Amino acid sequence: MNTPKVGLAVIHGRFQPLHIGHMEYLLAGKALCDVLIIGITNPDPWQMGNEDTDVNRGSLDSNPCTFYERYIMVEGSMVEAGIPREAFRIVPFPHSYPERLRYYSPADALYFLSIYDRWGETKLERFRNLGLPVHVLWRRDDKVTSGSKIRKLIQTFGDWEKWVPKATAKVIREFGIDERIRKSRSGVLPVPKSV
Repeated sequence: MNTPKVGLAVIHGRFQPLHIGHMEYLLAGKALCDVLIIGITNPDPWQMGNEDTDVNRGSLDSNPCTFYERYIMVEGSMVEAGIPREAFRIVPFPHSYPERLRYYSPADALYFLSIYDRWGETKLERFRNLGLPVHVLWRRDDKVTSGSKIRKLIQTFGDWEKWVPKATAKVIREFGIDERIRKSRSGVLPVPKSV
């Protein structure tokens, strides 16, 4: 399905951490609009809801990075990919509370999704119920990688850096996210360092 280029579009993700699959999605969305608003879901522990179609997305172990850390990952990785800073915006996106989304992103923008599973279908239904214009970038059975795979590689000292943009790897190291993820094996996620 061909979609004409639009002025403004919204795309979102948890980015725990941002990886090459996310970048494929973000860059595909950016190719279809002039300005891309990138929403970061689960912006803080009080904006994480329980989701029946993705039960782990609200757990602390699945959300080791703060909003600020993910903001820096997204910003750095988009610029690293050659996207001018003025061509995208980054906002909190409390997807678990759909009634709040109108306070974070414009209702008249085109909303992009990629669908891999029941969670993707849930998001599509939510956006449609809110009356938001939606374009599905793709439906696939398999993901390039996942945040849970990368967190597991970090936790086990595996080769995780090849799965993330260089800008993301830098943030993970500089903010001590790698050590935070490794310490989370105890069942308690350490509090992020202050800025």
